[in-house]
Amino acid sequence: MWKYIGIKECNEFLLSLNLFKCKNKKKYIKVLYSIGNNIEENYNIYKIKKRNGKYRTIYEPNSLLKHIQKKILINILNNKTISKYAKAYHKGISLKDNAIPHANKKIILKLDIKNFFESITFANIYNSCFQIEYFPKSVGILLTTLCTYDNHLTQGSPTSAYISNLVMKEFDEELGIWCEENNISYTRYSDDMTFSGNFNPSDIIVKVRKMLYKLGLQLNNDKTHIIKNSSSQNVTGIVVNEKVQVNIKYRKSIRQEMYYIKKFGLNSHLNKINVNIDKIKYLNKLYGKILYILQINENDKEFNDYKNIIKKINLID
Repeated sequence: MWKYIGIKECNEFLLSLNLFKCKNKKKYIKVLYSIGNNIEENYNIYKIKKRNGKYRTIYEPNSLLKHIQKKILINILNNKTISKYAKAYHKGISLKDNAIPHANKKIILKLDIKNFFESITFANIYNSCFQIEYFPKSVGILLTTLCTYDNHLTQGSPTSAYISNLVMKEFDEELGIWCEENNISYTRYSDDMTFSGNFNPSDIIVKVRKMLYKLGLQLNNDKTHIIKNSSSQNVTGIVVNEKVQVNIKYRKSIRQEMYYIKKFGLNSHLNKINVNIDKIKYLNKLYGKILYILQINENDKEFNDYKNIIKKINLID
């Protein structure tokens, strides 16, 4: 389709994408290519500590590049469909949707993709998101560049999450269909893959490893978990043994806080636990925890009562 297109037509295509406001057409094109040619200079890189003590590298684009990436997400990427097996990074999907397919199953197998974002390469992104069928080659290459750092996907860019789903679409579809044929439930939440049913885990592990290899991805062997229904089966923080429910430890901590608030009052409770926090901030945080539980189980009478109590306290204060 784009075989005989020239520089002028490519520039017109880029202008039509309206990636940032600029009345001067030549300047608009110049800025895009300038950012693309110096992409690493447009990121602020820092590390945040994870729960396991290790560090995650965050690549934060500067304000202009972030704006451009948001436009690419809204005007281009969001128009592309992802697999029904992908349960993260798109509207209308929650943690509950990732957990429901795995409720009340004999075996749960959890697999993790090693260095997920950083292992998704320039070629992966170009071929999945900006391929020649829909974009002139130079435009597709520039758009891919604007969504990467050092030729890989980053944690911190607005486009990265949705791109990861697009890159994994064929993988998800092929694996999901195979699982359905074998009476296995499959979902993927970012780099976390979950399988449930009655099966031999090694069969799935071998198949997934081969499929990931074709994409240049690997399994994280340290995060492979097989959980039988005789133990607590947890899927992205939600217990699924018999019904979908937030784990008991999380629920118990909220129950305890509400008990002391009802017994002693909010001010006395905060004084007793010696928490140096604004009352409104504390209530909002507690309210958010309660809403999370109700998101998973909206008919939970106990936590609906807690929700109403917090709302009344906030009104009084």
